[in-house]
Amino acid sequence: MTVATTVTATTVTAVEAATASETAACAGLDERIRRNPGAHRVLTGDRPTGPLHLGHYFGTLQNRVRLQRLGVEMFVVVADYQVITDRDIADRLSEHAENLVLDYLATGLDPDRATIFAHSAVPALNQLLLPFLSLVSVSELSRNPTVKDEIAHSRQSAVSGLMFTYPVHQAADILFCKADVVPVGQDQLPHLEVARTVARRFNERYPHPDGTAVFPRPEGLLSAAPLLLGTDGTKMSKSRGNAVALAADEDTTARLIRSAKTDTERRISYDPATRPEVSSLVLLAALCQDRRPEEVAEEIGDGGGAALKRTVTEAVNEHLRPIRALRADLAADRGYVRQVLRDGAERANAVADATLDEVRAVMGSV
Repeated sequence: MTVATTVTATTVTAVEAATASETAACAGLDERIRRNPGAHRVLTGDRPTGPLHLGHYFGTLQNRVRLQRLGVEMFVVVADYQVITDRDIADRLSEHAENLVLDYLATGLDPDRATIFAHSAVPALNQLLLPFLSLVSVSELSRNPTVKDEIAHSRQSAVSGLMFTYPVHQAADILFCKADVVPVGQDQLPHLEVARTVARRFNERYPHPDGTAVFPRPEGLLSAAPLLLGTDGTKMSKSRGNAVALAADEDTTARLIRSAKTDTERRISYDPATRPEVSSLVLLAALCQDRRPEEVAEEIGDGGGAALKRTVTEAVNEHLRPIRALRADLAADRGYVRQVLRDGAERANAVADATLDEVRAVMGSV
């Protein structure tokens, strides 16, 4: 989250300490999930700002499908309201939202087992933002390192108030369904810390009459997937035009990979520290072929960048072929995609309404 993605306690040092603590806590979480998947609920998702790409696939989508298959209850948010946190307008929003769902379904998310819904279709979730905002200070939000980074790369003509409330909105995403597991990247741990802080402060300020906590304190499940670089050698990103979209055709995939940055050394090796661009391409082929990157590099040997790119192109197209075929079949029936979102919204609304009722009751605002 997805998603589908702050707070400090009182200082920046506290944020860093919280991040380190969260990283350590992740170590045994996956094993606990394996032992008892039915005891956990996951919230994840993505913003519908463009097509999902190979970085999303290997970084998050595969892990979501794995958790689903284990039997973990899954909520997947299409974060349409959050598109305008760093953009003046939400361009082609409904189209992007439907395409996002197509990517989810084609890669293996099952709408009968995962609740796939849009922000804008669940009013009670968004209403939780109001009491949650009362639990954090402006200074805490302004020190959030992820917010600072988002502001630095914002597409808006001016930074909106929504940008500062973004981490709290994400806390509402997580807590409306009382998710206790949130798959995240290392850079998203500060956002998760906001949700943990909001949960703790709400439980302290508004104790439940029966002594139980209203909200769990969610844990971050760090992705084990290594970072894939884009074709320009920087972080793979929808907005930078340096990624291979899951929905791209095979010719487009070949063209994009041919344009990928490499280096002048002919011998192909896997050495991420000194040859990041070459190593990222080797890793991509290895992930697609379910092999060790060292084996792929050794096989290419002195073939140079051209042979490397041919290997990567063949591996990517072969791996994505069944996914793309299923996606094309699903795309032929947009009515089904919209029904998935309607069914997901119905389930999400039932959960969100119950949570908001409970929040109102403990706050005495019924």
